[in-house]
Amino acid sequence: MSRSVRLEGLSVGYGGAPVLERTDLDFPAGSFTALLGPSGCGKSTVLGTVAGFVRPLSGGVSVGAAPVRGPGPDRGVVFQHYALFPWRTARGNVEFALKRLGLPRAERRRRALAALAEVGLAEGAEKYPAQLSGGMQQRVALARALAAEPEVLLMDEPFGALDVLTRTRMQALLRELWQRRGTTVLFVTHDIDEALTLAQRVVILGGTPARILADHPIPPGPPDPALRTSISQHLATP
Repeated sequence: MSRSVRLEGLSVGYGGAPVLERTDLDFPAGSFTALLGPSGCGKSTVLGTVAGFVRPLSGGVSVGAAPVRGPGPDRGVVFQHYALFPWRTARGNVEFALKRLGLPRAERRRRALAALAEVGLAEGAEKYPAQLSGGMQQRVALARALAAEPEVLLMDEPFGALDVLTRTRMQALLRELWQRRGTTVLFVTHDIDEALTLAQRVVILGGTPARILADHPIPPGPPDPALRTSISQHLATP
């Protein structure tokens, strides 16, 4: 299940100074969009605003037909840093995130185990974070987001701290999960190749305050060298 996301006249900033100014964007239900741009260009701020963690200076965000007023279970968030409780097992971390839904303990356990199995970590359900590799911990973080069955998945450079091989495996897992679930995905990255590998569309942000520099659909198949060059040129825009 998925829902669309819409930014309408969105300006976001800190201390009254805009980081992102008067931006309009539509993300159709079930789409996978990568947000690219240099550090400080507002990519994570967009995600935080959609998640409900950041209040706009003006304009707004809607998920489906509902305006975003704060965090909600319809939006799952995965960060680069896993933010797992070290004293809880993988299953315990996922179950804890489900408490806010008011689910009975048995249902929390069922969902947690199902989500861990979905990300290939069924055998690690009773292990603690210190007993898991970085890639496994990120699988727990992904399972934690998926267990709530969100309609929108927000991912902020989730694989940035992983080694190349683990990162490639996690990218393949995410793509498979998205194709199976059909969840709307907004994926922040600074890596062009990652964007071209995963997404259907890439939106490039840049400037001060940030603005949309380009909005490219990504054709299916192997990454297009010409598109990569075009994106690189946009990212070089001051």
